[in-house]
Amino acid sequence: MRTTFDFSPLFRSSIGFDRMLNALEAASRVETFDNWPPYDITKADDETYRVSLAVAGFSPDELSITQEQNMLMVSGQKAGEDNGQYLHRGIAGRAFQRRFELADHVKVVGANLVNGLLTIDLKRELPEEMKPRRIEIATGEALPQAETRQIEAEKHAA
Repeated sequence: MRTTFDFSPLFRSSIGFDRMLNALEAASRVETFDNWPPYDITKADDETYRVSLAVAGFSPDELSITQEQNMLMVSGQKAGEDNGQYLHRGIAGRAFQRRFELADHVKVVGANLVNGLLTIDLKRELPEEMKPRRIEIATGEALPQAETRQIEAEKHAA
């Protein structure tokens, strides 16, 4: 059983949250679930993440990692046809494309393929203007007060 949520009331009453609401809406629309290749997502600290995919049988030139805005795409395509005669084929070699939605300011910092495990390191890098900063409080003479002016003259009863 699947439950869908109507986010339209939130769109009417919130400002600046449209990207998050669109992501929630897109996540609720996912119908097909492909679990290949298997993967793990780990968090090392508040700013560092790692995605690990089991891609046994793929070489680095058969894999592609791209980042577009807030989307990480990992795809694999075997280079040639394997026309061997198999009695049993348990190692999947089919093409795949796996997508990961990234939060704002998360960037790929590296990728590595060792023993059939592709690891992609991610880091959240906040721009300097978004980091908290301390505001110094000046001491000394106060700023001059602005002169208050009366807009209308007093009205006299006739």
